[in-house]
Amino acid sequence: MGLDVEDLKSNPFELFADWFEEAKRSSGMSYPNAMSLSTIGEDGFPDSRIVLLRGFDEQGFVFYTNLLSTKGKSLSARPQASLNFYWDENQRQIRIQGLVRPVTEKQADEYFASRPRNSQIGAWASHQSQPLKDRQELEERLRGYEEKFAGGLVPRPPHWSGFCLSPKRMEFWQEREFRLHDRFVFEKTQADWKVIRLSP
Repeated sequence: MGLDVEDLKSNPFELFADWFEEAKRSSGMSYPNAMSLSTIGEDGFPDSRIVLLRGFDEQGFVFYTNLLSTKGKSLSARPQASLNFYWDENQRQIRIQGLVRPVTEKQADEYFASRPRNSQIGAWASHQSQPLKDRQELEERLRGYEEKFAGGLVPRPPHWSGFCLSPKRMEFWQEREFRLHDRFVFEKTQADWKVIRLSP
């Protein structure tokens, strides 16, 4: 399988949507929406972890997190990041770079309300990225919040929200034999997107 100019769209979001739908159908992955998120830490080093894509449109790619986590603090201080999707079965990869901004309170509230109740309570109980004495400490906090919210709705914690990465660069990579892969990068201009073919 190859990738040529004729296979591209003028809008990279449309091409992403096509590849993403195909990955959901045929990648065999439990989480085809898994993506590597790379941020810049206080020490200037890049820091990567896997997060889940929770929505996208032409405004960007949305994910949610604890704002007091390492990634939450990094994004608040240095709102530049990159995403990487890799679907091995489909022999495809998409790399995305851009600027990050917080989602709206309404978006965060709506997504939080859609989460399973246990995940909602977990968002209160977990002091994400902070030292934990042992598992028992976490489980005691979970029980405390289960009791606190027993019989009622679980509100969104003030420290839990989301971010939207608005891309300035999107690269589509299609595996080919002998490492001679097809690579096309879309770069944002003032008016539109410029497409460049890259050497493998």
